[in-house]
Amino acid sequence: MAIVHSTDQTFAQEISNGTVLVDFWAAWCGPCKMIAPVLEELDAEIGNDVKIVKVDVDNNQGTAAEYQIMSIPSLLLFVDGELKAKTAGFMPKEALIDFINDNK
Repeated sequence: MAIVHSTDQTFAQEISNGTVLVDFWAAWCGPCKMIAPVLEELDAEIGNDVKIVKVDVDNNQGTAAEYQIMSIPSLLLFVDGELKAKTAGFMPKEALIDFINDNK
């Protein structure tokens, strides 16, 4: 499954079904640029089980405010629309897999 870029208008629909990892990011954020290829790898490996959604905080401030995003990258894990876990900062792929498995 391809990584989905969400907006304030589409966010609720994107997280409503299944396990969804949301990356709150911005184009100017160094650690966000570092985690992007890790998320691409993760999507290639577990994209059938976990949907990955990216939210640009500069263009979607409503969603970022709703989930109290104070630092980026922030990663939120949703299961069927319910927030299960939240973490911030760069994570290597193995740590991301553990984060998902420990919280879904």
